Amino acid sequence: MLIMSASEIGKSYGVDVILEDVSFSINKGDRIGIVGPNGAGKTTLLSILSGEAAPTTGNFYVRNGYTVGYLKQRNHFFSEGTVLREAEKTFTRFHEMEKEIHRLEEAISDHEHPDFNRNLEQYTALMEKYKEQGGYTYKSELKSVLRNMGFGESEYDKKISMLSGGERTRLAMACMLLKQPDILMLDEPTNHLDLRMLEWLEQYLKAYKGTIIVVSHDRYFLDQLVNRIFEVSRCHLTDYRGNYSEYLIKHEERMEVALREYEKQQKEIEKQEEIIRRFKGHGTEKLVNRAKSREKRLAHMEVKDRPVTENNRMKLTFHSEYKSGNDVMLAEDLEKSFGERKLFDHVSFDIKKGERICIIGDNGVGKTTLLRILMGKEQADRGYLKIGHNVNFGYYDQGQLLLDENETVLGEMKNAYHLYTDTEMRSILGRFLFRGDDVFKQIRSLSGGEKAKLSLLKLMLSGANTLILDEPTNHLDIDAKEVVEDALLDFEGTLIIVSHDRYLLQKLPTRIFELTTDGIVEYKGRFDYYLQKKEERKAAESSGEESKSTSDGELSAEEERRLRKEQEAEQRRQERRIMELEGIIEDLEAKIQETEELLCAPENMSNVELLQEKGALLEQYKAELEVQYEEWMELQ
Repeated sequence: MLIMSASEIGKSYGVDVILEDVSFSINKGDRIGIVGPNGAGKTTLLSILSGEAAPTTGNFYVRNGYTVGYLKQRNHFFSEGTVLREAEKTFTRFHEMEKEIHRLEEAISDHEHPDFNRNLEQYTALMEKYKEQGGYTYKSELKSVLRNMGFGESEYDKKISMLSGGERTRLAMACMLLKQPDILMLDEPTNHLDLRMLEWLEQYLKAYKGTIIVVSHDRYFLDQLVNRIFEVSRCHLTDYRGNYSEYLIKHEERMEVALREYEKQQKEIEKQEEIIRRFKGHGTEKLVNRAKSREKRLAHMEVKDRPVTENNRMKLTFHSEYKSGNDVMLAEDLEKSFGERKLFDHVSFDIKKGERICIIGDNGVGKTTLLRILMGKEQADRGYLKIGHNVNFGYYDQGQLLLDENETVLGEMKNAYHLYTDTEMRSILGRFLFRGDDVFKQIRSLSGGEKAKLSLLKLMLSGANTLILDEPTNHLDIDAKEVVEDALLDFEGTLIIVSHDRYLLQKLPTRIFELTTDGIVEYKGRFDYYLQKKEERKAAESSGEESKSTSDGELSAEEERRLRKEQEAEQRRQERRIMELEGIIEDLEAKIQETEELLCAPENMSNVELLQEKGALLEQYKAELEVQYEEWMELQ
């Protein structure tokens, strides 16, 4: 059932066009993810759909009777209430019903009252309505949602004014989920959530009965939740069916088709312009008129734009000026508290050169504090920490607090790296998409994504051999995230990264450290391995059995053997497949050569039917050869 549609929506601010000719329809139960580069107009589109902003052009429709809830990225709450009072506002209707129920209970307690029968009927009907709408369960639901958004009962009386930006966002989300609007709109809902909260939110939204429209750069979240993708790019919207991974494939196919059509049209334009030039060159009236006719046709042709396949990607590479020793960092029983509040204790680990360590854990457990201790910017209360020979730290701060808000982009970079000339530095800034007058912007005026890129540029130029990064993909759009991940993957030094980005956690780490209040649990693998081990541990706990893994999360000898056998079996399988592919490729190349010789034979030049048949077969062989080559390359 259609519940929302848009026809040729446009939005502009003065001469700046944000959206143009945007059309779509949304059915009940759709889960839609909106993606696109920073500044493309995703939040503007949500503002229009929620009714907070009006389109400059076009029409927009929402089915009558459907409620819309919109969770913004920021600017949540201006009241001076508490966490619990703010959440309870969601259930005002139940509070009013409870008052009326109490009044009717007193009224029907007097059986002699003349309105007894009427009051009894009203009471019975109201109690049924109260039950149907969830009156008996709303208090437990409220506590459950608050708890899963990181608010325990001890924080119910905490003043809104005392909450951090992240806490306000999480409280706003809790309130929005409790309202359960028919159409739920979320703008970057996974910001400020730890892995436990993310997992809960995904499960909650999967079971949500309404329609969901979400702007997100969290690729893992989009894969888990959505069944459609709206891509907003260059003022236009393109609708794709499927989750994020399916969108990537379809987007690439669409770009290839668009590029072929563009190149085909460009060749046709060049051909027509050459014919026009020749016609005019002859000088006869007849040919000049024909040239004018062709010029008119060209002028009315709708010229296609060249598809932007890389979409202005920044260019990022990390290199170290010199190598560290093999032993990068050794920690034994580190402990840290602030007053009576313990963050963690018994934190021990050993990090070697070239390792990629990702640190995860609940919000507030002290991940950023641990990074600061490792760099010597904070002191542990107890424990031993040894930094290895020639270890040179480079630090990425998730809050970009190391940037001078009063400086310009160019000034910030020149202050840090003054040996570069202005021309050289502007060239480097151009690689990070700071072009033209952008280099003269003040830091305070930059978006979160722009500040993140500037911090990454400073880190790139540092030449450090050990990079410590605190949430490096926050504030970045998907394209920029992929660039950062690829650059980190190519880095030959050591990486220590705090992150909740599950795509990054699946792509980068050689080990995952889960920081808890009682120390570190180590997982020798990536995010899928971490999830597997967590599930095994839960199953073991629920059945009362001992986990086969060692107590600190390391692999047991049995698991080591099994993993090694699996890896050896996978390697043998790949080697067999490579040999099989090489045979297929050799056979296809022979068939292509044979078919081409057949097509070029003089005796076949006049046989149109044969040429068509063999020509189609040749294209089929070539397409198959390309597929086989791609698989062969991936296995190398």
